[in-house]
Amino acid sequence: MQIKVLGPMTKQVEVLFQNTAVAAKKLKCPAKFERVSELRRIMAYGALALPALVIDGKVVAGGNILGVEEIMQIIKQMQ
Repeated sequence: MQIKVLGPMTKQVEVLFQNTAVAAKKLKCPAKFERVSELRRIMAYGALALPALVIDGKVVAGGNILGVEEIMQIIKQMQ
């Protein structure tokens, strides 16, 4: 599973990244993580709000900081 967090290096992006890592670890989901802060790459995903969460190339959330439980639910649906 490829998981990316889109957005400039802000506290919100960092919290979303950490919550996502914790969620994947709790689910024992092997995943590769990446932070994407380059505007050109962010725009390529079509995310309308930042920070955004991308799982396997699909924007699954944007504009808010999801909690660990919410991210776990999204990961379960994507598997």
